[in-house]
Amino acid sequence: MRLIKKLVSMARRRSPWLFHLNTGGCNGCDIEFSACLAPRYDVEQAGILLVGSPRHADILCVTGPVTRGTRAALETIYAQMPEPKVVVALGNCPATCDVFAGSPAIEGPLDRILPVDVYVPGCPPRPHDLIKGVAQAVAILADQQPRDRRIIEGVNQ
Repeated sequence: MRLIKKLVSMARRRSPWLFHLNTGGCNGCDIEFSACLAPRYDVEQAGILLVGSPRHADILCVTGPVTRGTRAALETIYAQMPEPKVVVALGNCPATCDVFAGSPAIEGPLDRILPVDVYVPGCPPRPHDLIKGVAQAVAILADQQPRDRRIIEGVNQ
């Protein structure tokens, strides 16, 4: 049993699968997240893979404040993800709603709806900060550490 846990932990560390969801923002963070997948940063060489179904994902990456229209989809997607799972808030909007705060269409911030494991601040955060955030999520997932909020210190704050 111990060997199986060790193998599963090693597999999660070497091959995390991400599901990305925009919950109603300006798409600035989405563009930076896409840059991580492009040839300059190419996180797929490190085994990080973006998947199209939450049923295959280990890590949920959320951008944008949570709007009324996206809250139900967010909760459904989170429920579809297998355990253990980690949530990463990319940018200022999921953490504080940023410029969208106070709008009647906003249900967020994200931590009112889901437990957030890693915050990556910035508007938008730089690709290398996003990669650091995903690396923290991978460490949480592989070690199955207790949930505590982690904030990635970046240059864009």
